[in-house]
Amino acid sequence: MVKRNPRLAALKAGYLFPEIARRRREFAAAHPEDPARPETRIISLGVGNTTEPILPHIDAGLTEGARKLGTVEGYSGYQDEGLLELREKISGVFYPIPGKPFGADEIFISDGAKCDIGRLQLLFGAETKVAVQDPSYPVYVDGSVLTGAAGSWTGEGYSGISYLPCTAENGYFPDLSLLPENSLFYFCSPNNPTGAAAARPQLEALVAAAREKGCVIVFDAAYAEYIRDPALPKTIFSVDGARECAIEVNSFSKPAGFTGVRLGWTVVPKELRYSGGESVNADWSRVMGTIFNGASNIAQEGALAALSGTGLEEIRRLCDFYLGNAELIRHALTKLGISCVGGDNSPYVWARFPGRDSWEVFAEILEKCRVVTTPGAGFGPSGRSFIRFSAFGHRADVEEACRRLLKLGE
Repeated sequence: MVKRNPRLAALKAGYLFPEIARRRREFAAAHPEDPARPETRIISLGVGNTTEPILPHIDAGLTEGARKLGTVEGYSGYQDEGLLELREKISGVFYPIPGKPFGADEIFISDGAKCDIGRLQLLFGAETKVAVQDPSYPVYVDGSVLTGAAGSWTGEGYSGISYLPCTAENGYFPDLSLLPENSLFYFCSPNNPTGAAAARPQLEALVAAAREKGCVIVFDAAYAEYIRDPALPKTIFSVDGARECAIEVNSFSKPAGFTGVRLGWTVVPKELRYSGGESVNADWSRVMGTIFNGASNIAQEGALAALSGTGLEEIRRLCDFYLGNAELIRHALTKLGISCVGGDNSPYVWARFPGRDSWEVFAEILEKCRVVTTPGAGFGPSGRSFIRFSAFGHRADVEEACRRLLKLGE
């Protein structure tokens, strides 16, 4: 019989969000909801899954995309790199860089940022050193384990991964002197889980460090459309020199409500080269052409609608809604005297519980408030005393959850 892949065995535990779901099920089984008592219903402020309906203009684009496939004139098959019109539209809308627009062959449409993150790890291979912000989105670490780049579990982290702490003390931006040379560095802004958005001088320092040390930045911009401060960059490519050292991953999931539709993109500049001078762009094209036959054509039609004038207005309206939820959560936590960051330029609020274990705090909030959150320890060692609150939820549920959270002060 075929043996189990040892890299799967190397994963330290169940993936964070299924583990949260398991604990929620166990709690619900032990404390059944009573339909006659609304206060017994469990409300989730945990997993970052959107909840609101796709708005009308974007939804009409999806519907029209499905209709076209039922006609001889409108039918389309494989679109490996993505619809040319969509790639050109992404370049114009998200990367309006004067004099240096991205070509369509530098933008690759996919089935989501998370999937692209996994494929990028396949692109760079097991021998490439990996560095991550700590705390960080679990896929950066778990994907590195699956590709063999993470080394062994030490009890604090993986031996082959460099964890760069992002804490309250350093303003949630890492000490770049800790960045290993010739490494792949996963950087997310606005950050998941902390909600912190990097300022321009910080991104300039990041690009400078990456170029000096021969690193490649994988810049996760999945929450960029939540940025409301005009001084904060939405893309790493607004910084000079980033084309020579960065790849950017983005998605329609959180800004357009496409978590169930699945559509994202990755920008790989032609200027980006390996140490031997070979083209990273050409290799990425090869990887995508080998293991991916393109994103859903229906989803891509929806994305075209999302990038129209009306669609972009709908995206802003939807992001503003979730930011309104985040503001309510921050206000409730502030009333309790709990220090937090995020929620102003991101849909996540990162709350600090000094000296406490985050899984214990998770359990207390679930038991006292019947509210599901996300323990910071699941995002890395620096998250142990933190809880992530997600603003993705119906307004009435968020308002009720905020009322319940006040029980923590009793």
